[in-house]
Amino acid sequence: MFFYDLREQVGNNTQILSKVVTRYETWCYGYNPETKQASSPWKTPDSPKSKKARQVRLNVKIMLISFFDANGIVQKEFVPGAKTVNQHFYLEVLKRLRDSVWKK
Repeated sequence: MFFYDLREQVGNNTQILSKVVTRYETWCYGYNPETKQASSPWKTPDSPKSKKARQVRLNVKIMLISFFDANGIVQKEFVPGAKTVNQHFYLEVLKRLRDSVWKK
């Protein structure tokens, strides 16, 4: 029902869509970047070539919450690792979002 109401309000007025802010959440994982030089062991010219090991995902995982509108990102926040995402946390995030929108 909400989508139908929004479509009715939009009609030929495309400016209303520029006022819509939406949210996206995703998990970001940490990787240990290694240069080829840092990962290569010391060897003599006669030594066989060593194989490059695959990068392994670390045990670092953090949530990214981003808000964007028709023009791009309005606000982005990383959730601290030990923080529980609940209604109190989201209320603080939405207050910061409100401030960001007002500044724009």
